[in-house]
Amino acid sequence: MPSLNRRSFLRNSSAFAATAASLHITSGVRAQSPNSKFTVGLIGPGGMGTGHLKTLVKNDALDLAYVCDVDQTRLATAVKNAEDAGRKAPKAVTDLRRILEDKSVDAVFIATPDHWHAPATILACDAGKHVYVEKPGSHNIREGRMMIEAARRTKRVVQVGTQTRSSAHMMEGTAKVRSGAIGDVLACRVWNSQRRRNIGKALPSAPPAHLDFDTWIGPAPMVPYKSTLLHAVWRWYYAFGAGDMGNDGVHDIDVGLWGLDVGFRHPNRIAALGGKYFFDDDQQFPDTQTCIFEWELPGGKKKQLIYEQRIWAPYVQEGYENGDAWYGTKGYVIGGKESGWQMFAEKNKPVESGKGSPDLPAHHRNFLDCIKTGARPNADVEIHHYSACLVHLGNIATRLGRTLKFDSAKEQFIGDAEANALVRRAYRKEGHWGVPKGV
Repeated sequence: MPSLNRRSFLRNSSAFAATAASLHITSGVRAQSPNSKFTVGLIGPGGMGTGHLKTLVKNDALDLAYVCDVDQTRLATAVKNAEDAGRKAPKAVTDLRRILEDKSVDAVFIATPDHWHAPATILACDAGKHVYVEKPGSHNIREGRMMIEAARRTKRVVQVGTQTRSSAHMMEGTAKVRSGAIGDVLACRVWNSQRRRNIGKALPSAPPAHLDFDTWIGPAPMVPYKSTLLHAVWRWYYAFGAGDMGNDGVHDIDVGLWGLDVGFRHPNRIAALGGKYFFDDDQQFPDTQTCIFEWELPGGKKKQLIYEQRIWAPYVQEGYENGDAWYGTKGYVIGGKESGWQMFAEKNKPVESGKGSPDLPAHHRNFLDCIKTGARPNADVEIHHYSACLVHLGNIATRLGRTLKFDSAKEQFIGDAEANALVRRAYRKEGHWGVPKGV
């Protein structure tokens, strides 16, 4: 997969900082004067969106013109956070279309629930905006492909929020894996082991007055409001999220796939087992899950990625709460996005190591720099699509409880109508403006 080595990353980051005053938009949005700034909007300023806001307001190369949320309390907090940072109060809107129709806006940051990621990205691209969208980039396989098509059709930069792709320590670690330093890398193991909370059980009720629940549902099928649906807990429902595999697991899956280096192709076979072994609550996705992905590569070579999830585990596994291990014919590399990596030669001889942590500001800089230069970003929507699809494929295989065969070119399961029905998702029967065209 396309990547930057650490030296190139540091050089590009420094170059961006040195030339921030001369930013200009390319690829047809609008030209800017040498001293102008990027104008951006933030859609979804709660949760991870708050982290984005606090990073954005520290960046003198841009103006935060809008914040958008369907929850009035979160919207008010976002405006206050911007003002507390010494910035002019951004315009507060509840409908993302108000941002997209403003021709002065160059880019949007999308940190909505998963089911809005693709619709909002596609709408933004078609409105001429560059997009930074949170992970997982897509809610399902079909919408992920449509995001790529929208980015290429409109010539917009679309960066996905897997910020480890711009973090120097794992850029260096995955480069070691791909360099041949541990021989031919045939397998990767990825784990997500941490203690999540029981979300409880709730009956349908009236949504709170400060929440526009209809807009929150958007293009997804309408369901009754209940207190175990939002905020944040939406990720445990099939219609709105991708489980913890798509929440935290996708970061480590993305890093694992980066090092495994199988190119732009999906696995040919997927096997999975799992379910709710621990939590007795409203969650639909598994709390315990093991997925195996196998690639058949040119020349008859095969590679494998194994994903393990135990979100009831109150311990750190192999030194990394969430981690990756790449196994080569001459050694292995083990690491975690939160701290670093270690390389071992044959017979577990320590060879080399690196330390660091995820770098969100660097990921923002890479996104803005690519708008300026027209280059593809570190976590380009197409690169991320293959990581996000491992989430979707693994969840589908776990849900169906059987081994699946997948056609990478067609992005369809082979001989399995029930699995193919899950490549897409259902939309509102009565229709909605957020439903992507041609879906």
